[in-house]
Amino acid sequence: MKTFIMIPTYNERENIQILIDKILKLKINNLHVVVVDDNSPDGTASEVQKISKSKKNVHLLLRKYKKGRGAAGKAGFIYCLNHGADVIIEMDADMSHDPKYIPLMINELNNADLILGSRRVKGGSEVGRSPLRRFVTWGANLYIKLMLGIKVKDCNSGFRCFKRIVLEKINLDKIESRGPSIVQEVLFKAHLKGFKIKEIPITFVNRTKGKSKLGLPQLAAGYYMILKLKINHLLGII
Repeated sequence: MKTFIMIPTYNERENIQILIDKILKLKINNLHVVVVDDNSPDGTASEVQKISKSKKNVHLLLRKYKKGRGAAGKAGFIYCLNHGADVIIEMDADMSHDPKYIPLMINELNNADLILGSRRVKGGSEVGRSPLRRFVTWGANLYIKLMLGIKVKDCNSGFRCFKRIVLEKINLDKIESRGPSIVQEVLFKAHLKGFKIKEIPITFVNRTKGKSKLGLPQLAAGYYMILKLKINHLLGII
C-alpha cells in the first residue's frame, strides 16, 4: 500500500522541516510526503528541496503563483493519485495536526472510507485558541452542518485520511473552491457519493510559529461557497 501525506503550504518555512521529520519517523511502509507550495516568499520550497535531495520520498509540487488553499489542495490530490497513492492524508503545515495520529487514521480505513481528525468528538480538544476564535469556528461549523446536512461534528477539519476511491469518485477536476472551503466541498461531495465517514478524536494545537492565513475575506468566501454548494445540489448540478 502506497501512502501519501499531502501538505499545502504558504510561508511555512519555520514549521515544514520539523513536520516532515516527524512524519518520516512514523513506522509506515511505502510512505511519501508531497508539499504543495504556492511559491512562498519565505523560502518554504527551498527548505523542502533541501530535504528531498537526501529523502527521495519527499516531493515538492511548486506552483509559480499563489493561487490559494483550494487550488493547492486540488493540485496536491491529483498529484497523489497520478503517483499511485492508495491512501492520501491531508494535513496543515502549521503543526496544529500532530502526525502521531496518522497510523490510527490509516488503520481506521478498515471501518470507513474517509477518516477525519476531529476536535469535537469525545476525547477531542483544541489548545491555544482564543474564545473568539473558538466561537467563530463553532458558528461556521453549525452553519455548514445546517446548510449541507453533513452528519459529522467537525466539518472544518483539514486533517483527513482518504481511500483512493473517494478522491477518484468526487471528480477533482470539478472542484471549485479556491480557498479553505475546499475542506467542506470535498467533504460534502464525499457525503453525497455515500462514502462512510468516521471521526477520531485529536488534540488540535494552535500554531506557535508563523501567521494564520485565515482572515475575514477567506471566511466570507467560505460562507458564500457553502451557500453555492447548497444551491447547486438543489439544482441537481452536483
